[in-house]
Amino acid sequence: MKPFLWKASVLLTGALLAGACAGFPLSSTPMPTDTPRVERSSFGELPDGRDAALFTLTGENGMAVEATAYGGIITAVRVPDTDGHLENVVLGFDALAPYLAEEYRANNPYLGAIIGRYGNRIAEGRFSLDGQTYQLATNNGPNHLHGGAEGFDRKLWDADSFEGESEAGVVFRRTSPDGEEGYPGRLDVEVTYTLTDANELVVEYEATTTEATPVNLTQHSYFNLAGQDDGDILDHRLQLDAEVFTPVDSTMIPTGERRRVAGTPFDFTEWTPVGARIEQNNQQLERAGGYDHNFVLRRENADPGELVRAARVWEPRSGRLLTVRTTEPGVQFYSGNHLDGTLDGAAGAYDYRSGLALETQHFPNSPNEPGFPSTILRPGETYRSTTVFAFEARETLAEE
Repeated sequence: MKPFLWKASVLLTGALLAGACAGFPLSSTPMPTDTPRVERSSFGELPDGRDAALFTLTGENGMAVEATAYGGIITAVRVPDTDGHLENVVLGFDALAPYLAEEYRANNPYLGAIIGRYGNRIAEGRFSLDGQTYQLATNNGPNHLHGGAEGFDRKLWDADSFEGESEAGVVFRRTSPDGEEGYPGRLDVEVTYTLTDANELVVEYEATTTEATPVNLTQHSYFNLAGQDDGDILDHRLQLDAEVFTPVDSTMIPTGERRRVAGTPFDFTEWTPVGARIEQNNQQLERAGGYDHNFVLRRENADPGELVRAARVWEPRSGRLLTVRTTEPGVQFYSGNHLDGTLDGAAGAYDYRSGLALETQHFPNSPNEPGFPSTILRPGETYRSTTVFAFEARETLAEE
């Protein structure tokens, strides 16, 4: 499986045209022409002595992405504000050891990791497929979460980097053996991170299987566009391209209902501060301790595999704007409700709601909900999914 370089080129061209028309400079500090676009270094050693490589991708305009082969974790995304100042806008550590620490593993927040085989929850870790019932590991109360007790976030991936005229990237590969965490079939997985000179991080997933199996891969970065050490995300403005969400039961499993967001705290169809309604008396907010829900994206007029906008986030002090586009039918908006200050990141403790996640995905518990889009991959088929995280800076949202 090869990295989808043609996709990155198409996305780059469109983004450059959009940026030029809007009049927003990408950065005031272009990269020197002799600077390598990809650098590889050691992030640390696993207990068995294997080295976890760290890849630093650098764009022409100064944006940089750091990702390690352990869990495919994105440890840093450095982007400029309206003054051209670079800050790391994702939560993460600057060495491998904190990701291996017992307190992190016990309260796994999945900072920046590749999630699989199945992102989000499967009720009671159980599903039936082709007349057979499978029992998965249960690691979130009675349910299976984010691939189980030892998901893709805790695996060392094979990795190779690549460079192009207007992009730099890294390809992570691993084989999930038959029976891993209870899943049927051997799953060969490839995840590509590409940084373009349009300040876009393109994440592409590809997988094949030897037996029918559920697959729902995602990326679990937490964003704080003010900078990873700069307070909570409650003043971030959020817009979601979703008029419907999937409410959950008391164990955070979707009920099967698709509920309209209009008139509820879940209406982000217009720019709204994350914290504007997060403390309202609402059963769904109480169950999740805030937002931790799947939003159904508007794909009525989109072809399969076509990118659609899922979300936009703007931080008013820095002016940083994140736009998320995806081929997926849903996005999980998580407001960092379980961050509690016990984890010390690269710039200090990660306190309550100090980052938000936008996990593009198929819906939670889809293997048990025939009314949800299918997540079953069969032999001879190829799973493909793409998500783009595009960054820019704007003084205001007045032009919206």
